[in-house]
Amino acid sequence: MTADRTRLDAHIAALDAPDGLKTVLTVAAATCADISKVVAGGALAGALGASGQINVQDEEQKKLDVMTNEMLTDALLASPAVAGVASEEMDEVQPAPHSTGDYLVLFDPLDGSSNIDINAMVGTIISVLKSATPAPTEADFMQPGRNQVAALYALYGPQTMLVLTTGAGVKGFTLSNDGDWILTHDDIAISPDTKEFAINMSNLRHWSQPVQTYIGDLLKGDEGPRGKNFNMRWVAAMVADVHRILMRGGVFLYPWDSREPTKPGKLRLMYEGNPMAFLVEQAGGKATTDGVQPILDIQPEHLHQRIPVALGSTNEIDAYAGV
Repeated sequence: MTADRTRLDAHIAALDAPDGLKTVLTVAAATCADISKVVAGGALAGALGASGQINVQDEEQKKLDVMTNEMLTDALLASPAVAGVASEEMDEVQPAPHSTGDYLVLFDPLDGSSNIDINAMVGTIISVLKSATPAPTEADFMQPGRNQVAALYALYGPQTMLVLTTGAGVKGFTLSNDGDWILTHDDIAISPDTKEFAINMSNLRHWSQPVQTYIGDLLKGDEGPRGKNFNMRWVAAMVADVHRILMRGGVFLYPWDSREPTKPGKLRLMYEGNPMAFLVEQAGGKATTDGVQPILDIQPEHLHQRIPVALGSTNEIDAYAGV
């Protein structure tokens, strides 16, 4: 192992942050490393396929959804720094059995789990908030994303990466064969301009007319009003699409559609929208619901609230807002 590269534990130790937050980040990173092993085991570990259970989102859970949710819940609630947790896979918040914690942790334990059976990229997304009480209820979790003190995701792909912000920029760490997180991407920044967009084109007929117009203009390429050719990418896992944007720019769009008109969007504010918005803004991008409304300014109304999402390179998000 290269000796001159910063390890995550050293980076965390050097943070200008309370010891409790450092503990939370250390536990989260260690659990993500353990999840990476389970994901890599796949069929050999008996971890593929459906679990036979339905979560609070009325979605069929994969075996790995259940396994990874239990891993994160157990590890975090065992930490004296954690007052409680909430997960996309659980109906209610889970207070810690002790009464000493200062932090609330929310997570999507396995984002993109529909990809797992085809050996495509998946990840874990984590948001950290301060707790006003050592015995939190759901109301204590109802904080806007600007209150986050940390956000991170782990991406399980050809390499396992952990991307982290504590409000002072974004850094990326790669999991070594020795099991150490090593700093490989310092000061991650999103380019303001792009020629890439990520959206599920199969839903085009269900989008509002302004969204259809915007996408239509992109597809016209250099012969259209945008005057340049665009490429489309879609991994079907928000964590992977956002990672690509952090690495090389682009926009990720998941707009409202007419199939379920009473729902404002599909993605979850607390487990996906807020942590990813924090990371994107810290990397110099924009994270909005519609090109205008910042995700981080939304006052949550309930634990499993859904929102539309438009995030990524600033100039392209502005163009999306202007349609």
